[in-house]
Amino acid sequence: MLVKQAANVLTLLEFFAQHRRPATLAEISDHLGWPRSSTFNLVGTLTSKGYLYEPRARGGFYPSPQWAATIAPISEADPLPEALLQMAKEIMSETGETTAIGTCVNTHVMFLHVAESTQPVRYFAHVGSLVPIQASSAGRAILAQYKPQERQSIYRKIKFERFTDTTPMSIDEVEAEIRSSLERGYFQSNSEYLPDLIGVSLSLPVQSRRLSIVVAGPVSRCHQRRPLIAEIMQRALRRFLPEL
Repeated sequence: MLVKQAANVLTLLEFFAQHRRPATLAEISDHLGWPRSSTFNLVGTLTSKGYLYEPRARGGFYPSPQWAATIAPISEADPLPEALLQMAKEIMSETGETTAIGTCVNTHVMFLHVAESTQPVRYFAHVGSLVPIQASSAGRAILAQYKPQERQSIYRKIKFERFTDTTPMSIDEVEAEIRSSLERGYFQSNSEYLPDLIGVSLSLPVQSRRLSIVVAGPVSRCHQRRPLIAEIMQRALRRFLPEL
């Protein structure tokens, strides 16, 4: 269920993150396709709570430092280990492909950290991106950390939707791929959610958290390199493991 008011607040934040400048009520309304009255009410509410302000009189609204002040303690209370962030950066540098760390959110993997590739053609992802847990190597690397009965509980919530020709469409298919991946020593995907995208993942049970790390890139560069990418990731994990 989508709560429209909450979604609109997040959409407004994403608007400012993209534009990085103050915006008037008219600009916000026109860009987002919102009624002027609804835009006025939302901006007015956030301004009254101290989350938006006008840097210059009649120069438009912009998020205030109150966002950072509110979010910082939340992030500090449950951060990813610094060694994990450094490991992702090094894996990205060595493989040349976007590297992300994810966790389970309902029936999806949400990326908590992304080290984006610098290549012109690359997998674009950002913190907060969601991918289906059953149709991604990152998701199966997390599912494998649950007991079989716990996985069944997650499976019951999944709508097995076909995204591409290679999308797994049943619990049995997902379970078979998990078994194969455990025997192989790493998890892999082949355009199961997004066309022309390869993923290689490892499970990351860090600090009692079920996480995974994934390297993702185009089929043309990554299909034949999956064993090498996995080897790079495994080597990095062994190197950083004492710090995790």
